[in-house]
Amino acid sequence: MGITFTETAADRVKTYLAGRGKGVGLRLGVKTSGCSGMAYVMEFVDAADADDAVFEDHGVQVFIDPKSLLYLDGTEVDYGKEGLNEGFKFTNPNANGECGCGESFTV
Repeated sequence: MGITFTETAADRVKTYLAGRGKGVGLRLGVKTSGCSGMAYVMEFVDAADADDAVFEDHGVQVFIDPKSLLYLDGTEVDYGKEGLNEGFKFTNPNANGECGCGESFTV
């Protein structure tokens, strides 16, 4: 399945990468944290790790380690603004529940 980005999210990542001045894409992952058990992790990638799965959508390369891919496969990443808040939003078909802020999930 892989990871997909909406056009809005991809444009935001491209803007961040351009402002940073270097990087080949974005790493998505998960860590044990948050009120629901697992939290999303995002960071810029300057070079891929040997075991990364690599996906490209709307011109953005996404790198995911094999462990995280089990939890994120099929996820769509969007970017939006609601009132004074703005940020990335994850639609993860593997999640059984999310915390109220949407930053952590359970499987």
